[in-house]
Amino acid sequence: MARKSAKNRSAKGTGTAGAGPKPLGPTALVETLVGGWRPLSRLDVGGFAILRSRGITRRANSIVPVDPPTEPQALENSLDRVLGLAGASDDPVLVRLYPDSGHAAVDQALAERGFSVEAPCDVLELPLGAKTPAPDPRATISIGPLPDDWFAASWRLSPRSGEGARETMRDILAGTPAVHVGIPAEGTADGEGRAEPTAVGRAALVDHGRTRSAVLNQIATDPEHRREGLATAVVRTLAAASQVQEAERALLEVESDNPAALALYRKLGFRRLGGYHYRVRS
Repeated sequence: MARKSAKNRSAKGTGTAGAGPKPLGPTALVETLVGGWRPLSRLDVGGFAILRSRGITRRANSIVPVDPPTEPQALENSLDRVLGLAGASDDPVLVRLYPDSGHAAVDQALAERGFSVEAPCDVLELPLGAKTPAPDPRATISIGPLPDDWFAASWRLSPRSGEGARETMRDILAGTPAVHVGIPAEGTADGEGRAEPTAVGRAALVDHGRTRSAVLNQIATDPEHRREGLATAVVRTLAAASQVQEAERALLEVESDNPAALALYRKLGFRRLGGYHYRVRS
């Protein structure tokens, strides 16, 4: 889609003041978050999804219970099969678990197998509707496929390590249509006098049934321009543009040991919906 300046967009609400979206069920929430950071390959086995993306990022290289067996022996049999398949590659065996979404039995089974806990994250939700803030007038917004210039700015602000990481990140981010936002700081420009983004963010537009959610990620700010309100401007613009695209909610995954980010998102109206952590073979 064509790129537009935020100040030229007309934001019309799709929600009703005071009315939140219909809650996502446990499976819908898990599938929505997987869709927001879509892996390059997925193999569904015994109620689990094995996600692989050349080893780049935990989210895209983990095992996720989607509809795991509830009977104890059937669960053990599924785990034997899934862990055996995942262990056949050189990638670490990571299992992403949402205890609030019906994964408590899987969590316990993995603990008994000696898997340790790593990287707990909070899942936050912001209902989108009539009270969604307006976009920042400085923002450049692109909706749809991954723009090359936005990706270049995103990589500059938030690179990843690992062989082939840039190509893999491009492929992951291109996997889902999204809202892409870039905001310049005052007085910044490239060699041709154009303002370069000093903060960026992405909202993957994920449909599950008749529900559309915006999964916010890849939010990054130039370290030299932190504490200037740029992250707040990016998140508000992502929310506004996603609401125009008929998303009912914005979702965020934030590491639980990042109190500054959690405080920022709470101030913007996000509330904790649940959480997840990884179980890693010790």
